[in-house]
Amino acid sequence: MNYETARKILIDQTIATDENPEALLLRMQQGKPPIPGQITSILLALKVMFEGLKEATNIDRELAYALYSLTLKAQQLFAIGRKNGVDWPPLFKEDLLRIASACESIFSGVWQT
Repeated sequence: MNYETARKILIDQTIATDENPEALLLRMQQGKPPIPGQITSILLALKVMFEGLKEATNIDRELAYALYSLTLKAQQLFAIGRKNGVDWPPLFKEDLLRIASACESIFSGVWQT
């Protein structure tokens, strides 16, 4: 996976379009779990982004918003879903925490383990 592909994956997971009606945040709004492989793809894209932006001093607004959404909005949607009785997959909360940690790594320039 290259930088541009990773960037597209991350942005596509936060904004539902005709090209990507299965965006993670849209599925979560609907009370649906991620599709198989979706979290793995996001985590891989985040690692590629981290490597590509390690020395960068600026991040473009669209990407920054996607990272923010994957960190904060996903956590909020998870909590709302749980409150509304959604039965999320067993390790989904931990997956969202790994996503948040990877997003933090991109902003800080130091990979969080």
